[in-house]
Amino acid sequence: MEFEKDNTFLTGRLKSVKFAFLGAVKLITTEHSVMVQFSIGILMAIAGIIFKISATEWLFQTLAIGLVMSVEGLNTAVEKIADFIHPQYHEKIGFIKDIAAGAVFFAAITAIAIGLIIYVPKFI
Repeated sequence: MEFEKDNTFLTGRLKSVKFAFLGAVKLITTEHSVMVQFSIGILMAIAGIIFKISATEWLFQTLAIGLVMSVEGLNTAVEKIADFIHPQYHEKIGFIKDIAAGAVFFAAITAIAIGLIIYVPKFI
């Protein structure tokens, strides 16, 4: 099957949104690390409702969840590409995958800090 690019503005954008949505669903339903991050995001949204966080707190919390999910998705893509290119262990591929995982670590630490800033005062 030959790929044909849709050059019309509206239908091209709609197809892009469809593919992006399907990619997000695939990411959430097939990758365990993303399932965990997505579940934590849902729990944090529920916590936000329970603790009636402010609009500003919702903004930061939503950005933190989106940051972690986005970086986790990019990390997964890097890992899949690396495994496709070089299925056996290779030191340089391992280094690349470690760097991508490190980016997730930074995003997660940032999200944890935001969560602590929002929720610790609610318990004190």
